[in-house]
Amino acid sequence: MDIIIRPAAPDEYETLGEITARAYLQDGLLDFGDDDAYLGELRNVAKRAAAAEVLVAVERDRVLGGVTFVPDGGPMADIAGPGEAEMRMLAVDHTARGRGIGEALVRACVERARAVPGQRGLVLSTQRSMHTAHRIYERLGFTRSPDRDWNPLPHLDDLTLLTYQLTL
Repeated sequence: MDIIIRPAAPDEYETLGEITARAYLQDGLLDFGDDDAYLGELRNVAKRAAAAEVLVAVERDRVLGGVTFVPDGGPMADIAGPGEAEMRMLAVDHTARGRGIGEALVRACVERARAVPGQRGLVLSTQRSMHTAHRIYERLGFTRSPDRDWNPLPHLDDLTLLTYQLTL
């Protein structure tokens, strides 16, 4: 696999934003489809990059996917506590799936978390239906942390995000 994982360049933000939005839409992960307010967040890679580290998977200058890595205490963190990094918005273009790109992006986040002095864990939230992602997390040593499961939209009773953690 000639895939390179590296920080996203500003001229790649729009492409990665569209890949992320399409992945969430095509996988049925947004309760309100094309009208879901979260689409704006998924597309706004520049905002993420200003507050965290956005990584891309690239093959011959083609962006295939990306992930947001939030170091300890970063403003983009949803569930990370002291001494924990967080991984968010993992997405791989549908045409590039099945090639190990998602796993490579997760591994890059694990490496970054281990490189931060004092980090003791890496955490993430995921939806119940993301079975392929769950297998990747579990294969890499993440364990479920159901005591941290949460609902980002409390007015929607059926939207509970599952959480995973990796002890570093």
